[in-house]
Amino acid sequence: MSLTRREFGSLAAAGMLSRLAPAAQAQDEGRVIGYGIVGLGRISMQHFMPAVKMSKRARVTALVSGHRDKAEKMAAEYGVPGTSIYSYADYDRIADNKDVDAVYIALPNSMHAEYTIRAAKVGKHVLCEKPMATTVADSRTMIEACRSAGKKLMIAYRCQYEPTNLRAIQLIRDGKLGKIQAIESANGFNIQPKEWRLDRKLAGGGPLMDVGVYSLNACRYLTGEEPNSLKAVSSVIDHDGRFEEVEENLAWSMTFPSGIVASCNTTYGANMPGFYRVHGSKGMMHVEPAFPYEGLHLTAQIHGEPPIDEPNPERDPAQFVREADHLAECIVHNREPKTAGEEGLRDMQLMMSLYESCGRI
Repeated sequence: MSLTRREFGSLAAAGMLSRLAPAAQAQDEGRVIGYGIVGLGRISMQHFMPAVKMSKRARVTALVSGHRDKAEKMAAEYGVPGTSIYSYADYDRIADNKDVDAVYIALPNSMHAEYTIRAAKVGKHVLCEKPMATTVADSRTMIEACRSAGKKLMIAYRCQYEPTNLRAIQLIRDGKLGKIQAIESANGFNIQPKEWRLDRKLAGGGPLMDVGVYSLNACRYLTGEEPNSLKAVSSVIDHDGRFEEVEENLAWSMTFPSGIVASCNTTYGANMPGFYRVHGSKGMMHVEPAFPYEGLHLTAQIHGEPPIDEPNPERDPAQFVREADHLAECIVHNREPKTAGEEGLRDMQLMMSLYESCGRI
């Protein structure tokens, strides 16, 4: 509801503003946020877009792609008009599309910064896939661009919204495991040749930037602390042409201010189901798998208590629904996202330190 200054004064004098407030709040609660999808790859077409279709808070309102035929096919499925299909060259025209409140950026890592900054400049909020960029400098520029434009920047750390991971955090915060002593985590897979992730210019690094960041971020949200020391080693075992530009394996250790030690591994050379194991003075918790889109499973052995065995029955794309809804609610209620740009920046700083530690910078 738009009011002139005179109308506002008249309503205030008549004591009607208090009556209008509930109606305005109800209108906000029912507001649906429009997402422009930037990049039509696996994660957007197979996971995020189906999630938005399931959401009550969001809808797909625009598509940005270098392949018009693919975009038109997806537009037909999601009810997006042809006028709301954009190429990367005319991406900035989304400024004129009032149905687009935010963009979801699912491009190769090195393109995250450019398309986040351009979105902010034309007045759109941003949900950006992780890692947020390929350099610390780009990460900072993304944050500043969104801050200057008064727009939200959220990094897609879906595990921080997911029930099994939230349950693990709560068990630790409630002291169920006693004083945490150590964490172990790993995540990796056997990558196929010619993937864009093997191109350092596009990816910024190897498995650490892709799947290792899950273990890094998990250690941070499980402890609630930031590491104050870290060391890393990397290697290439399979000299088959895949790893000319990025590492095949990377292992690292971290120490946190409380004294907790963490040991992590990531690889592009073997299937390594993502997990973490937390050791405390009163017991042990194991989450495996911990990071995929579905099938998560938490178990725990706590002294003096029955064993905990909690498989998560949720199916994909539930985690992506939570992401889409969280940013939508932050936009509607003008709140800062839980995983704002600063969260991505901290991981980027730590990953660059890990690369420096093992001589890959």
